[in-house]
Amino acid sequence: MRHLEAHDLAGRDARAGVTARDFVSSLHSLLEIVKAVRSGAEVDSVLDAIARVVAETLGFQTVVLNVYRPEWDDFSVTTVHGSDAVREALLGSVYDWSSWTPLLVSRFSRAGAYFIPNDAFDWSQDIGDRFVPAEGPVHDGPDAWHPNDELFVPLEHSDGRIVGIMSFGDPVDGRRPDDERLAVACALASHAALALEAAQESVRTSRHQAGLEQLLRVSSQLPQTISTEGMLRSVCEAVSEALGFDKVLIQLVDDETDFLRPVAAAGWSDSEVGATAVLELGLISKLFESQFDIAGCYLVARDEAERRVGPTQLVYRSAQNGRGPHAWNHHWLVVPLLDTDGAVRGVLWADEPHSRLLPSRHVLQALRIFANHAMEALAVATQLEETRFLADHDPLTRLLNRRALLNELAAAADAGGAAPLALVFLDVDNFKEINDGQGHATGDRVLVLFATLLAELVRSGDKAFRVGGDEFALLLHGAGEEEAREIVERIMTAVEANIDPLVRTLSASFGIAPSSGRDAPQALLLVADEAMYAAKRSGTRIEVAA
Repeated sequence: MRHLEAHDLAGRDARAGVTARDFVSSLHSLLEIVKAVRSGAEVDSVLDAIARVVAETLGFQTVVLNVYRPEWDDFSVTTVHGSDAVREALLGSVYDWSSWTPLLVSRFSRAGAYFIPNDAFDWSQDIGDRFVPAEGPVHDGPDAWHPNDELFVPLEHSDGRIVGIMSFGDPVDGRRPDDERLAVACALASHAALALEAAQESVRTSRHQAGLEQLLRVSSQLPQTISTEGMLRSVCEAVSEALGFDKVLIQLVDDETDFLRPVAAAGWSDSEVGATAVLELGLISKLFESQFDIAGCYLVARDEAERRVGPTQLVYRSAQNGRGPHAWNHHWLVVPLLDTDGAVRGVLWADEPHSRLLPSRHVLQALRIFANHAMEALAVATQLEETRFLADHDPLTRLLNRRALLNELAAAADAGGAAPLALVFLDVDNFKEINDGQGHATGDRVLVLFATLLAELVRSGDKAFRVGGDEFALLLHGAGEEEAREIVERIMTAVEANIDPLVRTLSASFGIAPSSGRDAPQALLLVADEAMYAAKRSGTRIEVAA
């Protein structure tokens, strides 16, 4: 058998044939193995059972399974049914395609198998591992099995791909197999390939099931989102666990700079995440072309990706790569995060697959679903954050609202007047004219500009509020009457000099209420409000409460 020479055939007098009963029994055993696979049996135990059933049916002391590894494009000896010496010598051996190519040729083909007689091949040129046991007796006659004879049967997937090679040695009867026996070997190999295929598919199905469970878990968390970053981090962790990527990263677009800002990751160090801050959506978008699109994900070979995005975007190269046409080899896998209008709001990166294989369409479909959930999470988290924000802020101007002002005043009163403060109330005198003459949309725009001026002109630590339609307030910590007047005058000057012609037409009346901080919130509001109306009635524009 492949890299095994038969030994010690003494005492084997029986001419073990393959009867119809043997064959039917072995097929039944193999079908039972397939059923076991579908019920969750592990791949290793399935392979052991296959080798045992085939060995017992065909009458070979040793059967070796060389299983194809697509991540390395080679074959690994995963199962050896035979003596301890053979197992120790061959288990775990690895063979490239180049070692099989000179063996699986037409001149050695017989009845669907490959039989290589002792003197038909120069084994000194073989590049694989070999096991040479102690010499034993050799049977006489033209059909006697020679220690250097080899018998191989490929295991084919249902789509025709070779998924393994089964090799045989040590026939019980000491004879070379005839064509009938080889045909039986091929039939058994076909069913063995089916069992192997089912076992491998079972692993993929289990992984897919885990992915679905993770999707459900992430979905169930959406209504409970605490923060945008927390939810997106949960998505990254789910992708890593369910789909088998060691590194997952989500970035969102900074609208002002077009740079992709990292917001959540799984498997990335802080320094690695920081390095990704140089990525630009405009450059990364060059990967979003139809020839790279699989299920809404973009999988691009390294050289092509680097050529498209340029050297400034090369921030990481995967370390967990494979070999061959099916292997991951520094590929770039990026999924755009799209809003309801189809605009790219960010990207999801996946790298370092556990399998070292290019992800299947099923995996990429699941990854796309996770990316969609990331966008849903972002929308939910954004909505929740906005709801929390609006509890204390005005939706139009984004200034703090009346509720927030009352809370600030209450906190100052609770502090026992540790520091003075001044409350300024102001009312835009002629805003109704702009609103009625120019329309509500223009009126809203002017209010936003006016609110922006207030927020910019107060001192650090002071706060601006919108408390009504065209009424605003300023809370000036540690300020007395003089400081309050200075701030009010700066505001008046800024309004008069504003580049917007409508803002320049605004006039406002200000009421200043100095306080020790011990005043009741509602009482202080009333005092500032009365001072403001006094300024409006008198035309002085600024009034300080007595």
